[in-house]
Amino acid sequence: MRRSLRPAQYGASLGLICLIAATPPGAQTQGPLSVIDWLGTQSTSEVARPAAKLQPKVEEPPVTQSAVAPVVAVHPLGQGGPREIGLVPARITGLPSDLWLGSDITKLTARIASLPDLHLPAAQSLLYTVLLAEAGAPSNFAAAGDTLALARVKALMKSGAIDPALSLIEQAGVSVSSAHFDLWMQNSLLVGTEDRACDTLAKAPHLTQDYGTRIFCNARARRWEDAALTLGSAQALGLMPKEKIALMARFLDPEAYENLPPLPLPRNMDPLTFRLFESIGERIPTNSLPRAYAVADLRDVAGWKAQLEAAERLTRAGALPDNQLLGLYSERKAAASGGIWDRVQAMQRFETALDTGSAEAVSKTLPELWQEMRSSELEIPFSALFADRLAGLNLTGGAAAIARTVLLLSPGYEVAAAEFGNTDLASQIASGELSEGRPADIVQGAIYDAFTGAPPRADLVAMVKQRRLGESILEVLILLHKGTRGNDKALTAALATLRALGLEDTARRAALQILLLER
Repeated sequence: MRRSLRPAQYGASLGLICLIAATPPGAQTQGPLSVIDWLGTQSTSEVARPAAKLQPKVEEPPVTQSAVAPVVAVHPLGQGGPREIGLVPARITGLPSDLWLGSDITKLTARIASLPDLHLPAAQSLLYTVLLAEAGAPSNFAAAGDTLALARVKALMKSGAIDPALSLIEQAGVSVSSAHFDLWMQNSLLVGTEDRACDTLAKAPHLTQDYGTRIFCNARARRWEDAALTLGSAQALGLMPKEKIALMARFLDPEAYENLPPLPLPRNMDPLTFRLFESIGERIPTNSLPRAYAVADLRDVAGWKAQLEAAERLTRAGALPDNQLLGLYSERKAAASGGIWDRVQAMQRFETALDTGSAEAVSKTLPELWQEMRSSELEIPFSALFADRLAGLNLTGGAAAIARTVLLLSPGYEVAAAEFGNTDLASQIASGELSEGRPADIVQGAIYDAFTGAPPRADLVAMVKQRRLGESILEVLILLHKGTRGNDKALTAALATLRALGLEDTARRAALQILLLER
């Protein structure tokens, strides 16, 4: 006998799906693109600016019929509810706009700030979906929306998703508070668009209390006297650390410090300090800095090797569209051998073989490239990019086994499972048809239990009725993170809860990644 995981037979899950689905029919089904990939196909203006609404045409008589003054009803204006903030609409995420409504704003923002660094690609993808989904704030006053927007932007920045973070903070409003503007400036400094932020600051100097930002923007606008005066005042009044004062002085007058030794690297890095070191010709490598700084290496000022390493790091975290990394791999010929250059050469040889349509040529080049993808933990982006093209080839030997793994790790895993047959637990999870007989392996057994009737976490399921779906998903992600760290009970509970919340695709992809990725 086989146990079916088809959506029509979820049983108890259906009631919860009805609670979640405030979106059109079918919106809960997740598409093949992650929200980061989806955003990569949209222009900045499309994601940062709400669509204009057509004003209804009002038919009015040409003249009044009476000289009597009309009766006007007067009511006091209330604060009103907060607006919905997010870049990805419900038709893409399948999540309702009230997913934060019932949560306590203080606890919610603390939970977002304390999220662990998720290493499972399916978990990363779900986190981005929740953070970028169009949604209102968890209370009926606007300040809660501002607080939640800041927390979401900081979480995106921590993950390295700087472009979506920039669009989100711009949508929330960069002039709402100093905190909003400072966060906008930090993200802008990393991607090299700080001139826009400086122009805004020039028109509204009250937006920041950071003297370093004021000095930097004055210098960018060639207001050297204002910059020097602000630096002198900050130094005299002790408003900036001595290390920052010294760095600012070299930035404003580099010639005066030409023969001095380089400044020591700061213990606590921030985007402005990073850009100042770059401006004085002492660029700091980003590989030892938090992930957000890797975005700075995607600019043209960085060499190709630095761009490749940064793109791999960000793609590994799901913070960069897969095609952007592929474009860098194909940009030019490898400059050397070893390390990342071996990956570049292997990718270019594989693409050449793929373009010939020769199964024999692909069979020769795929094993080497797959080993490179495994060593750099880029199996999921590779699978998303090449699964469809590998599906039509009659590969042989080890390449055939690799292609099967690639297809099961791709968004089309269910179609792949139907082709290969239910020969193991991974293909059974992919097809939605589990055989009787629990595996002896601890991890496989935990996954098997989650798909054969193990109960979800009741407290996390109950949050849905309380309009705390977003908070519930965050808790499930933390539980799943513990499960991937060796806690088999947490793994079962996390996968079972994902299924109960209607996130069947995420549950299956997470299970497949745990089974197939060699971490």
